[in-house]
Amino acid sequence: MTDDRPVLGTLMMLAFCLTAPLVDTAAKLASDAIPVGQITAARYIAQALILVPVMAVMRLDFRMQRDEIGHTFLRAGLSVLATATFVAAISVMPLADALAIGFVEPFLLLLIGHFILSETVGIRRLGAAVVGFAGSLIIIRPSFTEFGAVALLPLGTALFFALYMISMRWRSRGLHPVRLQATTAVAAMILTIPALWLADGSGLGELDPVMPEGRYWIYLFAVGLAASISHLLLTYALRFASSTVLAPLHYLELISATFFGFVVFSDFPDPATWIGIGIIAASGIYIIHRERVTARSVAVSVAPLGLAP
Repeated sequence: MTDDRPVLGTLMMLAFCLTAPLVDTAAKLASDAIPVGQITAARYIAQALILVPVMAVMRLDFRMQRDEIGHTFLRAGLSVLATATFVAAISVMPLADALAIGFVEPFLLLLIGHFILSETVGIRRLGAAVVGFAGSLIIIRPSFTEFGAVALLPLGTALFFALYMISMRWRSRGLHPVRLQATTAVAAMILTIPALWLADGSGLGELDPVMPEGRYWIYLFAVGLAASISHLLLTYALRFASSTVLAPLHYLELISATFFGFVVFSDFPDPATWIGIGIIAASGIYIIHRERVTARSVAVSVAPLGLAP
């Protein structure tokens, strides 16, 4: 009997790559009239309203141990920071440009794992990470000239999301995907709603909330709905197929983001941006290839500088 799980995981990853840019598209549409902080909070409010009832229907236990509560709030805080910095970026920048810069996250994850967590990382993978950063700089340089310091925000997104992924690896294994996303959304609500309440009437542009009108209600709910669906698709995809199989497919998100950016906002990457995207994607895929080679290797060989290949 054939194992269809890798095929199912691949299909879910492709569906993730199609739906994830809808989160950014809805957020960019909302940013015309809604502050960044409010869009960020709306994502988690909508996500909680969707997933908590699903948890109840599935009879999943919402109770948490004390140490799990702390980790849930850490995970939620990193997710909030990653979301807020990216929403702030795409409120000004084209979707594809911001997303391409944010794709340095796997390189940051690799570097953090090696230099901070003392994980064994090959010299070739470290070199590919440096090349990937160089690709991001090709995109950042003209973007910085046009948009200013906002062009650096996707780097913040990449850093916070890398730390979020480390926290997921640390304590979230074995948790049901719906419970994981629902508890994260509730914790993020607890973090963001008081901040908006305190900022109400303060005049702080990105935090002072406003009353949405008309279609902006739809945009805000769409951010949470698309985030809920896309993250569940990604979580389930990783259950059915290995990350080394799915990771190269993630770069297809750049294509769908470019498509939505062009159709909705008439944005299309310039040649320099495409060069940067190509370098980032090629570096990331090479790192994935080296991880596969290393995983298949029976003997551990030591390269110069004391690093495994």
